[in-house]
Amino acid sequence: MGISPLVVGLTVVAFGTSAPELVVSVQSTLSGQPDVALGNVLGSNIFNVLFILGVSALIVPLRVSQQLIRFDVPLMVGLSVLVGLLALDRQIGRLDGLLLSTALICYTVWAIIKSRREQAAIQAEYEAEFGQEASRQTKASFVLNLLIVVAGLALLVLGSRWFVESAVQIARQLNVPELVIGLTIVSVGTSLPEVATSIMAAIRGERDIAVGNAVGSNIFNILAVLGISSLVSPSGVAVSEAALRLDIPVMIAVAVACLPVFFTGHLIARWEGGLFFGYYIAYTAYLVTAAVMPSVNHTLGTALIGFVIPLTVITLLIGVIRHLRASPSQHPD
Repeated sequence: MGISPLVVGLTVVAFGTSAPELVVSVQSTLSGQPDVALGNVLGSNIFNVLFILGVSALIVPLRVSQQLIRFDVPLMVGLSVLVGLLALDRQIGRLDGLLLSTALICYTVWAIIKSRREQAAIQAEYEAEFGQEASRQTKASFVLNLLIVVAGLALLVLGSRWFVESAVQIARQLNVPELVIGLTIVSVGTSLPEVATSIMAAIRGERDIAVGNAVGSNIFNILAVLGISSLVSPSGVAVSEAALRLDIPVMIAVAVACLPVFFTGHLIARWEGGLFFGYYIAYTAYLVTAAVMPSVNHTLGTALIGFVIPLTVITLLIGVIRHLRASPSQHPD
């Protein structure tokens, strides 16, 4: 359809691999489990950046395109902050859901139209080089590819539902709070398609898809998953004190931490991938420990504040310092 690999990652791949989050969150909201629905969105966004980008960058350093730097990453940061503001009244209501869902439609239409315009010249060159026959063969495979996409998404949603439902039952038998279930088991389970897609894209050299999938999934999770979940629920999605105090700030900090990594050098290096991965292990360890040993919750909460702030500040400083050191060599005058 004349859409670039980056926009494919930001829309088709990101939306498709986020379908399990949408199904699980809507079901959780309608069944009266708002903590699972909200935790799924927050946990998936944290997981997508820290774990998926971290592991993908450990496999191969990831190049970051100009579009991501100029628009999509700032949009992800802005939407993360918006969720924090909408959650201040302890609820993501129906009006909030309508706002987010409308923004999703506008974003998707804009991304596709912009990409098609840019790809039109490329398509003309392709047909001039290889002829109309190659173009007709590509169009002939459209229906087959569409059927494969639909079948794959159906199996994706079904498999994720089985995984999540079973994991939630196990966690409940262990008396794990629903918010923690959403932040860990559910978010990781529904994010497994993103893991497979981004890692395979990194291995195959489709770095735009690897990065665009993670960023696009985060945008989709906020606009579609949280938006639609709060829109279909009569009372919206309730926001717990724990999520407002800890998990939403962590999601915002993780999004902000992308700015210097993406802006300076247009590259996510292996050591930055290792840093992201290490932060995710630390965050998950806190959630599990706080759930298993509530008596140390306050102490660990204080320690994690020493994690959230350094995550943002240290990454910003490292990125700025690296950029400043590289500048003299790039501009010898």
